[in-house]
Amino acid sequence: MRHNFIKSFVALLAVGISFNVHAGNKDRSGQAGAPELVINPWARTTGLFGLNTSHIGGVEAMKSNIAGLAQVSSTDIGVSRGTYLSGTDININNIAIGQKLGEAGVIGFNLMSMNFGDITTTDYFNPEGYGSYRPQFLNIQLGYSKQFSSHVNAGASATYVSEQVGNINALGVAFDGGIQYITGKRDKFHFGITLRNLGSNMRFSGTGFSVNADKPQSNPTFAVSQLYPADKFSMPTNLNFGASYDFYLDENHVSSADSMPKHKLTGILNFQSNSFNNDYLGVGAVYGFRDMFLFRVAYRYEKGIGSAESSTTMYSGIALGATVQKRFGENGPLVSLDYSFRPTQRPANGVHMMSIRFAR
Repeated sequence: MRHNFIKSFVALLAVGISFNVHAGNKDRSGQAGAPELVINPWARTTGLFGLNTSHIGGVEAMKSNIAGLAQVSSTDIGVSRGTYLSGTDININNIAIGQKLGEAGVIGFNLMSMNFGDITTTDYFNPEGYGSYRPQFLNIQLGYSKQFSSHVNAGASATYVSEQVGNINALGVAFDGGIQYITGKRDKFHFGITLRNLGSNMRFSGTGFSVNADKPQSNPTFAVSQLYPADKFSMPTNLNFGASYDFYLDENHVSSADSMPKHKLTGILNFQSNSFNNDYLGVGAVYGFRDMFLFRVAYRYEKGIGSAESSTTMYSGIALGATVQKRFGENGPLVSLDYSFRPTQRPANGVHMMSIRFAR
């Protein structure tokens, strides 16, 4: 089993490094499409700027590191809603379910949509507008993950991507793969690697690209409609390496290895290599009290982040998050309520996310 894990790890690492070497052209920053694939809808993850590659678990892992889906013990259901870039009327809605299939592993389903509200339709002859349209972004993800031993999780997923803006649309498929490795005394050390959004090119098409051309001189009684095709665009592929370590602050007072200390602090380090943006390096921490109250803080750095002209992300400053969770009954569900806030550059006023989960 250990040899199989090493082979899988080396294969994923080789694919990731190979793709990053050949496709990672920073001169193409901002030219990737399907930007919703890099938007995480879960408050528990966004409260850490997405740095929890190494230890994320449950249905939330489908949008971070699919390997963590293997941590579902029975059934895991989650719902989230977010206000993206406050003041823009962009909302994110997400629902996911994970189901353990015994020793066969865990399957997961995630549905995410983005609502942009009504946008006024304008053209050259009607600059003040003459109606409205509603862009629709939809991602449907199916994933599978398995715990190959008490220390190794691995998984893969496929995401169907649909984008519709007025009477034009684009379709595509993106694939994720990930591994988590847990080791050390009381499984304190966590390591994770994931390759995300590796998929097909996309292209917008539809009647929105057709225009009425000049009337032909040979027969000026009718007009000719011409279709102008759009260029293809790539998926926002990225490669993540993450590590974290658990500090049990009152470990000397724990009576057994299975007991949960009152105070737990997790330190996090994560590196993300982006094919179409600057790379990210982030640090974060999670403090937990009796596994009922959790608080998160994280900072993510990229080249030029202090300048609005050179930064390739809207985010700035420190991300914050909190969780309140409680198990109802000895065999009842664990109910979690999560919230996160990430500051952004002006004119946006930050990103707020809220999630609720039911896990058995």
